[in-house]
Amino acid sequence: MKLKKILSTCLLAGASLLSVHANAFWGSDDDETLKLGYLVKQPEEPWFQTEWAFADKAAKQYNFELIKMAVPDGEKTLNAIDTLAASGAKGFVICTPDPKLGSAIMAKAKSYDLKVITVDDQFLTAKGQPMTEVPLVMMAASQIGQRQGHELYKEMQKRGWDVASTAVMAITADELDTARRRVHGAMDALKTDGFPAAQIYTVPTKSNDIPGALDAANSLLVQYPDIKQWLVVGMNDNTVLGGVRATEGQGFSAANVIGIGINGVDAVNELAKSKATGFYGSLLPSPDVHGFKSTEMLYNWVSKDVEPEKFVEVTDAVLITRDNFKQELEKKGL
Repeated sequence: MKLKKILSTCLLAGASLLSVHANAFWGSDDDETLKLGYLVKQPEEPWFQTEWAFADKAAKQYNFELIKMAVPDGEKTLNAIDTLAASGAKGFVICTPDPKLGSAIMAKAKSYDLKVITVDDQFLTAKGQPMTEVPLVMMAASQIGQRQGHELYKEMQKRGWDVASTAVMAITADELDTARRRVHGAMDALKTDGFPAAQIYTVPTKSNDIPGALDAANSLLVQYPDIKQWLVVGMNDNTVLGGVRATEGQGFSAANVIGIGINGVDAVNELAKSKATGFYGSLLPSPDVHGFKSTEMLYNWVSKDVEPEKFVEVTDAVLITRDNFKQELEKKGL
């Protein structure tokens, strides 16, 4: 009888131990910490580092685990979704490396029942149609472009430039919807303010970085040797910096060039230079808002079944220059 009791106790203990290991392996619905992902295309960029930092703040505030992953291309993006699902994540925020991956991303996410919010760039179908059904948080592209144009015109007037000898260099990437709306917004604002449309010159860039914009700008500058002053427009800091570098190579002084970028965080090294350049400033949007807001929306959707808005447009932007960039970056926690 005693032996039977001992064996019974051992069996119960073994069953309890097996249950503990099973819960540890499969996860317990009661005890498991909520996991959400945040995927970005260029984690080395200050913009995305800031988004991650503020997504972390949301995770701490709402007590869930944030899984941050780099997704520089389509293959890594789809693999990352597999990894998130295997880890037990319930959804993710993503800045996609290619908007046309939208259909593939959503198909993969739906196969795992993962909720998705896209940030910074809207998903497109393979045919280039906007996927408006996917919740999106992004800066107001047209409005920030218009602000860029107005600020350029204002600074040109402040310097007392002769409009007749001034032109606009607009470095375009019209195949990207965000880039198109920003640059065309800037050109529209300049025309509204009174700048002659005939003196706004566009040139396409092969890539939205300094080398690509530099090559594009050089090809434009040689066509208009009589222009004395240039206003430089581009979809981000780096395209504007490329345009400014081209003017420097063609012998223009900083006093005869005004470039205003968009993003702010990519302009810090330029604005910190002891000697002024043709890069006057940048419009610093709100990576802090993007990172926190998108993550908060996802958390509420997953944990409270609060359906997010389909489009959250962030309009906040501040012009940073050599005079104020340090203070403004500190305000954003950068």
